[in-house]
Amino acid sequence: MGAISSQLSAPGLLVLGSSNAGVETAARILAAELAPRRVNAVSPGVIDTPWWDWVPGEAKGQALTDATATTAVGRPGRPEEVAHAVAFLVENTYTTGVVLPVDGGARLGPIGG
Repeated sequence: MGAISSQLSAPGLLVLGSSNAGVETAARILAAELAPRRVNAVSPGVIDTPWWDWVPGEAKGQALTDATATTAVGRPGRPEEVAHAVAFLVENTYTTGVVLPVDGGARLGPIGG
């Protein structure tokens, strides 16, 4: 499991972004090294989970809205949407070496706003 922070260049993301980039790179390399075993990764964007509980009270909802307002989908993701991506990668035995973004189009860049 990686995260969109692997693709961002923002102050404060050095450790988180580097760690997630390492996970995503490792998935591709391990898929080649361990073949025919399959190795994949999922790279979520902003997902409404308890991870955001560090944001106090009503500010949490606003932080999630602000973080996703200019994505193609325009909302935070839900945990079950990430779980669905994981299930796809587990069930699809012809997929290996991929990092599957589940980010509502955040990697497309700002849309609209």
